[in-house]
Amino acid sequence: MNSHGYPTLRRILLAAVLLLVCQPAFAEKRVALVLGNSAYQNVPQLTNPINDGAVVAATLKAAGFDVVDSRHDLPAAETRRALRDFADRARDADIAVVYYAGHGMEVDGTNYLIPVDAKLERDTDIYDEALSLDRVLVAIEPATRLRLVILDACRDNPFAKSMKRTLASRGIGQGLGKIEPSSPNMLIAYSAKAGSTALDGDAKNSPFTLALAKHLTTPGLDVRRAFGFVRDEVLKTTGNKQEPFVYGSLGGDDVPLVPAAKAAPSTPAPNPQAEARRDYELALQIGNKDALSAFLAQYPDGFYANLAKIQIARIAAEETRVAATEKARLAEQERARLAAEGTQKTQQLKAAEADAKAAEQARIAAEKAKQVAQEQAAAAEQKRAAAEMADKLSEKITALNAAGDRGSASPPPAETVQGDKQGEKAVNVASLTAGPPPADLTKSVQIELRRVGCLTADADGEWNTASQRSMALFNRHARTKFDVKVASVDALDAIKVKPARVCPMICEHGFEADGDRCSKIVCGEGSFLNGDNECEKRRGKATVKRNENDRSSRRVRPERQDSVDRGTPRYDAGYRARPQAQQARPLTGSERFWGCNSNEAIMSGKCP
Repeated sequence: MNSHGYPTLRRILLAAVLLLVCQPAFAEKRVALVLGNSAYQNVPQLTNPINDGAVVAATLKAAGFDVVDSRHDLPAAETRRALRDFADRARDADIAVVYYAGHGMEVDGTNYLIPVDAKLERDTDIYDEALSLDRVLVAIEPATRLRLVILDACRDNPFAKSMKRTLASRGIGQGLGKIEPSSPNMLIAYSAKAGSTALDGDAKNSPFTLALAKHLTTPGLDVRRAFGFVRDEVLKTTGNKQEPFVYGSLGGDDVPLVPAAKAAPSTPAPNPQAEARRDYELALQIGNKDALSAFLAQYPDGFYANLAKIQIARIAAEETRVAATEKARLAEQERARLAAEGTQKTQQLKAAEADAKAAEQARIAAEKAKQVAQEQAAAAEQKRAAAEMADKLSEKITALNAAGDRGSASPPPAETVQGDKQGEKAVNVASLTAGPPPADLTKSVQIELRRVGCLTADADGEWNTASQRSMALFNRHARTKFDVKVASVDALDAIKVKPARVCPMICEHGFEADGDRCSKIVCGEGSFLNGDNECEKRRGKATVKRNENDRSSRRVRPERQDSVDRGTPRYDAGYRARPQAQQARPLTGSERFWGCNSNEAIMSGKCP
């Protein structure tokens, strides 16, 4: 091979490498399936699902989704085919979204989506004519980063009213049932909390869909925070009658449906005090008069000049105190020397004592002056810290205003929002610690404690002993450590997160806990309820043979007082001799069975 060809080959390889490096990174692939069922064939038709599906499909297309497959009024067979085709599209996708609007119901703990051709004459028809939610989850399972299912199917279901029950124990719930996804990176959003129904609203679209179209595809907004905004808006629109809910969990990174637009970094306006503050901090680190005097020469006026003067006064007070202390020490040494020499010169001794006294007074005055200077310096440092915090806040506000002037439609970054909320939370905590909690907060905490089964008393807005005990029960069963002596905002948020009962239900004797109520215990034939609240089997009835002579002797037993004196056992005498505490003991199961609950029964001889 010609040696001159090697440089040409190297140049070609270098160009190929640069071409590969300079290529833009591949964007995430996002696919969506939108289903809306309105034209039901066997029950009254719905108005909003087709309109809601059209709004959601348009929103996802505008957000730049790669595939948005929108279908409406599908029978069962076509719905299964649509899910199968969508599963093929989701195999190489990063984000997969399924939206469904129409009828749905929960049977025996499983949620089902109802196609438009379903009849559901019997409760068992649900397995043949409807599609389980698990089938939808299988369709989006190939997606790698986010698997999202949005269900606006919690409407009042007419099928449940006309459906025949083949088994009385088969439960048919109101709305959709609670679900816990087993796959990672999966979220399931309900238009209404599990066990409740959603509202269609008076407009063309449901309140839930309108809120979704407003917040779900906000650029850079994490999907969990987006559903939080949806929840707040639906609660406000429906007067707190409908609360959307999200099940599942994601990792710590933000997962927006639409990436945030990259904005050019803004340069904050220069702070005129920044240079003075930097030089003051340098002089303060050196910590002597010369450095602070040099600072005053450079900046004779202003806030930091006043701080420097206070620091110089503090240093001067310290020097005066040291000099006075040294003078008092020398005077004390002189007095000790004169006393040791045993001099009798009264004038010299008095003069030395006067000098020592004056030196001590000077030392005390210097100590006081130093203390005053230190207090002034500490107050100045507090002012400086407050001014520095105000400068930082001013810079942040200036940067936000600059971003607003550029006309950016994107929301503030997650870090800024989170920092602002942390500041608001700090202010709220400071205001709460300044006094007792407000009655509204206390009553809200009591209402939530009643909802999760930890408080039985009324929510009266007074944080009494019963409320503290209920907060302790919540801490024990929810594994939290909130202060039981006061109702706090953090405790209210933690209790609101709990969707169901936290504290166990305590029932009276003869009843047992059954969900959120106490059900009476019914024992089978041949059994009875014992003192431990359990069904116990009755023992067989014993056969006792007695002759007529024994019965006649027992009938005349009250007249045979001499047999009692001789110690002959008798039923009535033995019963009277029994101590009072023994008479009042609880009856055993066999005694209740034979009717041994009175003196006459025991005397009759029927008791074992």
